[in-house]
Amino acid sequence: MAQITSIGAGLFTDISIAAPSTDLSASALAALDTAAEFQALFGAETTSAGGTKGVATFVRITNVREFPSIGTPPNIVNVPVYGSKTSQQIQGQSDAPTIELTLNYVPSEWAADTILGDMVGDGIQRVLRFTILNAEPDSYETGAAGIGSVQNSQFYWVGKVEALLVSPSLTDSNTSTVTISVQSAFFGAYTE
Repeated sequence: MAQITSIGAGLFTDISIAAPSTDLSASALAALDTAAEFQALFGAETTSAGGTKGVATFVRITNVREFPSIGTPPNIVNVPVYGSKTSQQIQGQSDAPTIELTLNYVPSEWAADTILGDMVGDGIQRVLRFTILNAEPDSYETGAAGIGSVQNSQFYWVGKVEALLVSPSLTDSNTSTVTISVQSAFFGAYTE
């Protein structure tokens, strides 16, 4: 397919993390900069609980309740000017955003000895994929038979799964907040 060409709700939007059998080195991560290189890491989906890491495997973060804004923040700094009623805006250095996902918490997906559970706070940099989808794809795997079966827009970056904060609820579903730090620039929007 191609990029999304119409207004619509991103009901099937997805965030996934590459889960190769051997973690990528810092130099291998730094060398990634094309759509084909990123997409090659997301060839086969595996499950968090009971799944197996492989050459081009990835794990999806499911049950997302709310996505944050994802992308590069503005690099504008407000500077006070003596004697002026308003501050002046100048170009500065933008801070890398922290991505916080709100999930409907399913403990079995984030337990110890699961792929996602073991990623939390381990300090290892991984490739993440954020895909905007207005329609359900045949699968979330790379290619025409997967995400490419519907219009899509993909963003990639290198980051770490920093924290998981669980919020039990007595009246609604239990939720959690997953914090992901951004360790690189954002790449995209690509499409398949």
